[in-house]
Amino acid sequence: MVGLDAAGKTTILYKFKMDEVRSTIPTIGFNVETFQYKNIEFTMWDIGGQDKLRGLWKYYYQNTDAVIFVVDSNDSHRIHVAAEELHRMFQEDELRQAKLLVYANKQDLGNVMTPSQVSDALQLKTVTRHATFVQPCSAVSGQGLYEGLEWLSKALNNAQ
Repeated sequence: MVGLDAAGKTTILYKFKMDEVRSTIPTIGFNVETFQYKNIEFTMWDIGGQDKLRGLWKYYYQNTDAVIFVVDSNDSHRIHVAAEELHRMFQEDELRQAKLLVYANKQDLGNVMTPSQVSDALQLKTVTRHATFVQPCSAVSGQGLYEGLEWLSKALNNAQ
């Protein structure tokens, strides 16, 4: 699970693992948790999204079946940076077959981008020719998180 800093990755991770919102600080390095959903074991790597850490993302790509890319739907000023990072990621050979779930997070805030606006801003049609999906969500309330995992579970099962 990757995305720019302050997108909500760590909050999402712990919402899945412990079904609670925890106070977080910026991730330096990574957090990793494993949990079950619909008979699929997910091992999620929450990788720090600060500018200085993004160059390290590629070291986590090996054996990746899917990428969850988290964007702050309320941060239209940095969506182009998120798009650049996403496109850079999917140029790596290790991710050529990976499914892509985009969490359009922070939908509980005002003045947010819609899923179609996020899709257009990220230029998802040009990222990968494999399955992609934008799921609106709120990491704090949990709204939309499991719907995203539902799509991802089906996409992964269809690939087998």
